[in-house]
Amino acid sequence: MPEDKIWGAEALRDVAAQAHTTPCPSCATLPTTGWETVPVSLDRQRLEPLGTLYDPQAGNPLEATLEEYHPQHTRYWSADAPIAPAWFPYNRCGVWRCRTCATVFLRYAEHGGYFEEERIRRVVPALVDLTAPAPGNT
Repeated sequence: MPEDKIWGAEALRDVAAQAHTTPCPSCATLPTTGWETVPVSLDRQRLEPLGTLYDPQAGNPLEATLEEYHPQHTRYWSADAPIAPAWFPYNRCGVWRCRTCATVFLRYAEHGGYFEEERIRRVVPALVDLTAPAPGNT
């Protein structure tokens, strides 16, 4: 799969469903379902880039909406928050897969004030929302 592939919700769900039932020892130490700061101990070479959830040709992803999608009253940090590619922070994410166990992760850089923090979230297929409307159409 090319690194420049733009992933939609259905394709993201499907590739995440191909992961091994039990993550490899390295992935087992990473976040389970909610967003977390990428641990310093993460061997980034274990993850292969698969593409993005945003279209680089559509403009700068940093100018995309900052609205979050939480129809069940979850929050950004909630482990059960839906994964909705058109909404923040997913609209800024790269899609990555473990070379060993095929676990799929989303990664993006959170910019705030004087810092940049890379965040990561494991893709749980059941949390990928295939019905999320485009921002502004709720």
